[in-house]
Amino acid sequence: MTCDISTSFPLRPDRMHEVCGPGAQSFAVICAAHAGSVFLWIRESWRSEQLNPVGFMDFFPPENLLVATTGNQTEVLATAEESLRSGVFPLVIMELSGPLDLTSGRRLQLAAKAGKTTALAIIPDGMGSNAAETRWWCAPVFDQNDSTLQRWKLIKNKSGTLGVWNVRWSQSTRRIAVVSEARF
Repeated sequence: MTCDISTSFPLRPDRMHEVCGPGAQSFAVICAAHAGSVFLWIRESWRSEQLNPVGFMDFFPPENLLVATTGNQTEVLATAEESLRSGVFPLVIMELSGPLDLTSGRRLQLAAKAGKTTALAIIPDGMGSNAAETRWWCAPVFDQNDSTLQRWKLIKNKSGTLGVWNVRWSQSTRRIAVVSEARF
């Protein structure tokens, strides 16, 4: 059984969520667009790819992106926990390179609740935490007329049912739009 995407997205506030798959960063950027203000993106400094704020202009003003780099995953988690607990940001995104154990996931969940903010962990496939409220798997869908088309699968949901949707980013409304299968 599938649910209406509006019951699961935008992400439930005061919780920690996870996303994986080849479209995980796109999902995170769309979550940031929904945050509507300055947000924090935490990543390990050894990563060779860089975030380009100018590339996000269709989603949010580049000045809304604050990037923090750390030496390793332990520091990513510590920075995320403190940032979540502070309540300064409506959204804290963290890129993780390894598994997230139950204790770390639970700490993030409690910090998000205490700070009344939303946590989103970009995780490697198959390395999620049982503490996560939801887990999404995201991938681009080829369409020669629409480069923003994606498939989002809600593969874990503590508060409801699972679902699969084809979505696209609407630049004019700065929101996702669900695309029916018949469109293909």
